[in-house]
Order: sequence, then C-alpha cells, then structure tokens
Amino acid sequence: MSRTDYFHDPNAPTANSVKVAVSAVVRDSQGRILMIHRTDNDRYSIPGGGLEAGETITQALMREVKEETGIDVRVTELIGIFSNPEHVIAYDDGEVRQEFSICFHADPIGGDLRTSSESKEVRWVAPKDISSLNVHPSITLRIERGLSPTTGTYFT
Repeated sequence: MSRTDYFHDPNAPTANSVKVAVSAVVRDSQGRILMIHRTDNDRYSIPGGGLEAGETITQALMREVKEETGIDVRVTELIGIFSNPEHVIAYDDGEVRQEFSICFHADPIGGDLRTSSESKEVRWVAPKDISSLNVHPSITLRIERGLSPTTGTYFT
C-alpha cells in the first residue's frame, strides 16, 4: 500500500484515524544508525510500525525492527512520544492517519541485515551522512532527539 506524508501542509487531508506506532534509533558499536529505505514512500527511515493487539510496546518494537531489517534488538530507553497533528499520512485505501509514534533507543543484539516487503534497502548510516538521504522531517526529529545528549523524554 502506498502512502503520502503531509507535514505542516495546509492542503493536507483531515486525519480520520490514529494508530499507536513505535520506532527505534538503533546504533551499532561504531555509532551508526540502522536505516531502511521504505517501499511505500521511497524515503529513508528508522525502523518501526504499528502496535498489534496482544503485544506490549516493547514486543511491537522488537518485532517491527526484526521484520523490516533482520536485526534483533534490546530496547534500552524511551526517546519520546511524537504526536504532531500537523503530520498526517494518507494511504491509498482512504485512511488518513495522524502521527503517533513512541520512539526508543535500542541496541542490536543479533541477526543479519536483510530487506523485507517494507524495506528495499537496509543499512547502517553514520549520523553525519543522514542529511544526504531523503528522510521525512518527522523522522529527522526523532533521530536528532535520539542523538541529543539532553536528558528527559521528548513529547509533543
């Protein structure tokens, strides 16, 4: 299913749903960040996805990272809660979802890089190289907050 992201766009459609999502800033021993090249919007992103009934937030995060990247992770810390009503995602089935993502730090603990139906490329990216990729501003904010030495949880 394809999607279109709208961010601070006065012509964006009105949201008709909110779904709990999770995302992760996963860093390897060299400080690189785990990134995927999404198949649905052709942008680079940190791994993540929707919470499913019957699982905890942590279980959802570990499942999503593994599904999209092949990497097993251990969740270590909450980065923040991102719920900007001016970021909506329109899907081709008519759903228009307001952003609501709980973002965490996670450490890789196993697995091998691989793509999935949601990721056409998976790679480790040095923080200095992220600006050269096509990354949505909401994902850039999560990465910036994940790299920030400031303490405290971010929330909108």
